Amino acid sequence: MIPSGVRVFVCTSPVDMRRGFDTLVQAARETMGVDPQQGGVFVFGGRRKSRLKVVWMERHRCCLLWVRLHDASFVLPDGNGNRSVRLDATQLAQLLEGVPKGR
Repeated sequence: MIPSGVRVFVCTSPVDMRRGFDTLVQAARETMGVDPQQGGVFVFGGRRKSRLKVVWMERHRCCLLWVRLHDASFVLPDGNGNRSVRLDATQLAQLLEGVPKGR
């Protein structure tokens, strides 16, 4: 699904899931220090850990994937004090799977 060479950045602090394209792109620039127009996939998690938003740019389009889990949660990397963490495509696929509640 995701090409192996794509850069994937995960924001380590929760964001307001009411944010849309523009404010998530702005957060990628300010929080992660990366310009989404230069390529990459940007992952933002909510406070409850049951929702994720993934943003990427294609040519002149901004794409948004909104994922919500039921009876499971996402396990975002803590970042060890960093505001963002870089993942590979395999790690992103694992993140998107989530973990069933109770584990």
